[in-house]
Amino acid sequence: QLASGLSMPVGFKNATDGNIEIAIDAVRAAAHPHHFPGVTHQGLSAIVATGGNSSCHVILRGSSQGPNHDADTVARTAAALAKQKLVPRLMVDCSHGNSRKDHRRQAEVAADVAAQLRAGSRAILGIMIESHLVEGRQDLDPAKPLIYGQSITDACLSFDDTVPVLESLAAAVRARPAAAS
Repeated sequence: QLASGLSMPVGFKNATDGNIEIAIDAVRAAAHPHHFPGVTHQGLSAIVATGGNSSCHVILRGSSQGPNHDADTVARTAAALAKQKLVPRLMVDCSHGNSRKDHRRQAEVAADVAAQLRAGSRAILGIMIESHLVEGRQDLDPAKPLIYGQSITDACLSFDDTVPVLESLAAAVRARPAAAS
């Protein structure tokens, strides 16, 4: 309901068990107008009315069963979106289940996405990469100083390792065949 009132793209990830339908249902629900209880800027109770958000998309994050960034899953997800009369666009999360929770494998996932783009895929609108200045992650430990530029949440690719991934994806987009009319 909240996403239906936002004037920006919103992504919905598939469930951790791999269920993609839940994300498609969320995209479909967000595309329609809603009315729900809310609070005004003045702190008063109100009924919020939204117009629907046609800029939502599915995010393929992988699952506990393994990756779901492959061309077959992308094509099936795009077809399932189109069947629901939704724009068949999705994003691939290169981390989490798609990298089997190994941040160093994000580049492999992105390379697969780049191959799909070069092959002409129009369903993929973007990717998500866990990236920071310094590779890996660190714990918040008062006894140890923090490493500047290293994540305290998810493990990340370093900036130096991220740049060639982005360059490869940009080259794939430029090489993608023109859309058929």
